Amino acid sequence: MTSNCQNCNVELHGKFCSNCGQYSETRRINFHFLWHEFQHGLVHLDKGLLFTTKELFTRPGNSIREYIEGKRIKHFKPVSLVLVLAGIYGFLSHYFEINLLANNIEVTGSGEKFSQLNEIVTKMSEWLSEHFSFVALLFIPIFTIGTYLAFKKAGYNFFEHFVINTFLTGQRLILHIITFPLYYIFNGTPELKTIARVTDIAGYILMAWALMQLFNMFNTNQKILRTILSFIITFSIQFIIFYAFSQYFIN
Repeated sequence: MTSNCQNCNVELHGKFCSNCGQYSETRRINFHFLWHEFQHGLVHLDKGLLFTTKELFTRPGNSIREYIEGKRIKHFKPVSLVLVLAGIYGFLSHYFEINLLANNIEVTGSGEKFSQLNEIVTKMSEWLSEHFSFVALLFIPIFTIGTYLAFKKAGYNFFEHFVINTFLTGQRLILHIITFPLYYIFNGTPELKTIARVTDIAGYILMAWALMQLFNMFNTNQKILRTILSFIITFSIQFIIFYAFSQYFIN
């Protein structure tokens, strides 16, 4: 006796529907069902997140290349990775009142212009802190433009570059979360700025290492020059956006 999938009505053969992927056996929702779903989701999150984290800090470029080429089952999905990590970091920053942007920008002077600039920095930093997950996702296309233009001859399309930079954004977020205890200890002190800058530099060094490893079809000199070019493009776009953003807060 055959049965049909309760989701799409296709005839079932085996444990999963060949059309939509749903389990062939669906049970009534009860405590046992919810507990099983919770355990399954927790184990998947734990294993996938730990595996991806390990890969991003041991063999990032090779791992990302394998993901693009189809080796994906063990990885945590890249966009979900950034959303989860950005949510964790955003919550920690908000809960412990640590604002790295405000601590990293110095406004000196006096008078009306000084007060205005201080107000702009405060508004910008508060907005960015409150919308951290959105900002983290927003900056991925900017990094994507940089690597896509610099490494265009590698043959990856724009969306594959988006995946590359989503993983690398997750890599930097993990680094910031690992460093967060230092942010908390030195919050409100001059040392916080130094720690934040060192962490940022370390993040970009890791990104450069990943790009050098990923684009192994180029020789070493080409990889170095193209990596530098991708950073120049990215930082130029970021500068334009921050300038436009500051003008918005002025008005």
